[in-house]
Amino acid sequence: MMQSYTYLLVNFFTIIICLIASFDKRIQFYKYFGDFLLSSTIVAVLYILWDVWFTKMGVWWFDRNYTLGIVIAGLPLEEWLFFWCIPFACVFTYFCLEKFFDLGWANSLNNLIVFTSSVVLVVIAFLHYQKTYTLITALVTLCVLIFLHFIAKKEWIGQASFVFFVLLLGFIPVNGVLTGTCIESPVVNYNPGDFLGIKILTIPIEDVVYGYSQFLLNIYFFKLFQKQNYQYAN
Repeated sequence: MMQSYTYLLVNFFTIIICLIASFDKRIQFYKYFGDFLLSSTIVAVLYILWDVWFTKMGVWWFDRNYTLGIVIAGLPLEEWLFFWCIPFACVFTYFCLEKFFDLGWANSLNNLIVFTSSVVLVVIAFLHYQKTYTLITALVTLCVLIFLHFIAKKEWIGQASFVFFVLLLGFIPVNGVLTGTCIESPVVNYNPGDFLGIKILTIPIEDVVYGYSQFLLNIYFFKLFQKQNYQYAN
């Protein structure tokens, strides 16, 4: 019986500590809940469409034994919640680290990060164009980096990348459970022909890159709305 709550509990435990800490007087992240909901919803729409498409194509699928059985557009309810719960924990962590620590040093690496990542992503997309998950993830992440660096001209790519590296400490156990670490079978299953097969524990390397692009977009929109509301208030 408890097995069907697995994915729901992953979402719950990912968000609960951050949610409670949001009301700490030193943090007061609750003041930005509106900014977060708006920004995460914009990003969620894009990635849910991607998710629905890949699920329909059989690139990945879900073991319904680990979900409540509520399905919307081919995705379990828990998968929908994932696109708000995980970003909440990520944006909250970024907000706190930026608030209490000077991360500006990492922005000196912007050019290096964007150039190196772009070259690697282009090469991977070219060499593995027949692997759907690998190809689309590489191209989407490449587009996100190009947009942020060359079009939006954001200076925080370095510090956001550093925070994402820190977030991997939480990403690995959370995504590890979803991909089969410490449980009998994976919650999310992948078609072997659509990804590289390189894994961190049970996590496809594409999931890390996918998460990186999603994280960067969430930070971009969160900062955008945060700035707009600050200007409006003043």
